[in-house]
Amino acid sequence: MGHIDFPGMAGEHRVKRPKLLYVVTEDWYFCSHRMPIAIEAQKQGYEVVVATRVDRHGKYITDEGFKLIPLKMQRRSTNPFNEIAVIIQLIGIYRSEKPDVVHHVAMKPVLYGSLAARLSLVPGVVNALAGLGYVFTSDKITARFLRFIIGSAFRVLLNIRNSRLILQNQDDRAIFILKRFINKDRIKLIRGSGVDTAIFSHKPEPSGIPVVMLASRMLWDKGIKEFVEAARQLKAHGVRARFVLVGDTDTHNPSSIQKEQLTSWHTEGVIEWWGQCDNMPAVLAQSHCVCLPSYREGLPKVLLEAASTGRPIVTTNTPGCREIVRNGENGLLVSVRSAEKVADAIQRLIENPELRQKMGARGREIVVSEFAIEKVISETMTVYKELRQT
Repeated sequence: MGHIDFPGMAGEHRVKRPKLLYVVTEDWYFCSHRMPIAIEAQKQGYEVVVATRVDRHGKYITDEGFKLIPLKMQRRSTNPFNEIAVIIQLIGIYRSEKPDVVHHVAMKPVLYGSLAARLSLVPGVVNALAGLGYVFTSDKITARFLRFIIGSAFRVLLNIRNSRLILQNQDDRAIFILKRFINKDRIKLIRGSGVDTAIFSHKPEPSGIPVVMLASRMLWDKGIKEFVEAARQLKAHGVRARFVLVGDTDTHNPSSIQKEQLTSWHTEGVIEWWGQCDNMPAVLAQSHCVCLPSYREGLPKVLLEAASTGRPIVTTNTPGCREIVRNGENGLLVSVRSAEKVADAIQRLIENPELRQKMGARGREIVVSEFAIEKVISETMTVYKELRQT
């Protein structure tokens, strides 16, 4: 592994394969959001290495033939000694692996990895941010302070010649240009991580009481409070529907909801909490509409998957969410942090099966034409190619 023998050369002349190194905070995130891109890169001749915190998905990564390097990075850690140790570890990885291109995914890998890559003279650097996250959505004093620090770091680390920044929506791109975090020529807009439209195929609605589903990590800034309150309001007014939360808590995120709170809602009967579900095509097929009243996103993968399955969407008129929803066509956009507006939109879909069918069909069309995984893979491969030619 690592070289290609050309036919007839008997191994006398070998061409070294270019090495692509992914740095991702969590192994499950790599598998759900970057695995198809890495598989295609391998097919195109790259040797693929993945550095990530290994939990339950390490075998999925190695089974694809990728080298796996356990990373000590923790998303929620603020201990300066731990953070410095991670940067030192990344420098060691880059100097030993000698990647041609390194692809950082999410905030900490982008910041720490860009610094390590600069100190290690990595030839090509791709930084990918799937939204601006807690630091940019929270009004807490600590978040505002971190925004200042991170913005200053962006200006230093993202503007090196051999780097590109992948953003998922126009709103984030406008912020990075307005704040002068990065030269606009270094930004590549790739809308989301794509969806496999064959796996997430159009499914007819199930029979029975309508199921309104919110599938996500259980974080407050996903709008879960507003979803639960909307469910409570609608049930109080006699609207017949099941309101379902799908997903687990995320203890590494400051916005994580405690399991005790989720269990309390479930016991009360206002919602059903299904917990972590790995077979998302089957899960989404059980819904009648999908809701995500998030405060801000990059471009939520679950909404792409829901639209591909043929489900109408209720989401907020906020960066990332409005990338996939055309208000009145394939879903309804509502105000951020408004349980009343969420309830009104959900009720409209619950009481109008024909509208659900029409919006679901339109959502499928939009995903197939604009957000299919093949498009995202092609655009990402182009970024890799550009960096290797600089």
